[in-house]
Amino acid sequence: MHIVEVTHARGALCAGILATLPKWFGIAESNVAYIRAVESLPTFAAMEDGRTIGFLALERRTPFASEIHVMGVRPECHRHGAGRALVDAAATHARAEGARFLTVKTLSARDPDPGYARTRAFYEAIGFCAIEEFPELWSPENPAVLMLKVLA
Repeated sequence: MHIVEVTHARGALCAGILATLPKWFGIAESNVAYIRAVESLPTFAAMEDGRTIGFLALERRTPFASEIHVMGVRPECHRHGAGRALVDAAATHARAEGARFLTVKTLSARDPDPGYARTRAFYEAIGFCAIEEFPELWSPENPAVLMLKVLA
């Protein structure tokens, strides 16, 4: 597996991976917004045997912080290192642009969804910590948590 920066057809790449993750990306309007946004964001792909198994799009939020705007890894490839490698590539890119922090928003533990519990555990395992809850950022049914990783 290796990571490449994607410079064209980012929306199609995003759409293809999100389609494999309906438990995480089941809101059609949100998916359309992700697909549109990645066209203008630095995007990285995890490649294995000539196929894309995951992607991550990075958004600069402030001079000090970049955010993982959207990330997805095909479910059959979970727990094989693609997510960690994508986050490492994003962190390297963010550091090179002067960022000191990497953030991500995901579903808060206020929602008992087991898939998102694994998502939060993944981020915690690679150095992110929850720093603020936003119970109504997306909607009362989808409480958000902001997680932060300090970039050394």
